[in-house]
Amino acid sequence: MTGPSGRAAAVAVLAEVFRERGYEGASLALIGARTGLGKGSLYHLFPGGKAEMAAAVLAEIREWFEAAVFAPLRGGDPADGIRTMLAQVRAYFRSGRRMCLVGILALTGERDLFAGEIAGYFSEWRTALADALRRAGHGREADGLSEHCLTAVQGALVLARALDDPAVFERALAAWEQRLLPEV
Repeated sequence: MTGPSGRAAAVAVLAEVFRERGYEGASLALIGARTGLGKGSLYHLFPGGKAEMAAAVLAEIREWFEAAVFAPLRGGDPADGIRTMLAQVRAYFRSGRRMCLVGILALTGERDLFAGEIAGYFSEWRTALADALRRAGHGREADGLSEHCLTAVQGALVLARALDDPAVFERALAAWEQRLLPEV
C-alpha cells in the first residue's frame, strides 16, 4: 500500500477509522492494523503523522464534495443541482448510517487543528446551496434556507445514529427536498 495509489487506499481506510473512533481514538496501532501498514510505512506515506493523515482525509472529503455536491449546485439548472446535492448526500452518508467526519472533528478538540478545513467545507457548501436557491427563485431567504438545510442534515445524521434509525435521515432529506423544491 505504498506509493501514490497506496496513499489513496490508506486515506479511504483512515477516513473510516477516524469516523468510527475520532481523531484521538485512532491510535497508530489501530490505524496500522486497519490499513495493514506498519509504522514505518505509515510515516513514509504520511511524514507528518496522524495530523497529516487527518488532513489528507479532509482534503479527500472536500474534493469529493466539490465534484459531487458543490459543482452541481453552482452550475446548470439550480433545481437539478439541488436534487443532485440531496441524492449525493444520501449516498455519501449511506442514508444516515455514516457519520459526517468533518462534523465530528468540528465538535472535538481537534477543531482548532483543522479549523480552516472544517470552516471551508461548511462555508463552501452553505454558499453553493444559497446561490442555487437564489437562482431557483428563493430570493432573500436563500441564505437562511441554506444554513437551515445544512443544520438539518447534520442534526438528522446525529439523530439517526443516536436512535439507530436511518429513516430519520431519509425523512429529513425528503422534507428538505419539498421545502427547497416545492414544485416537486
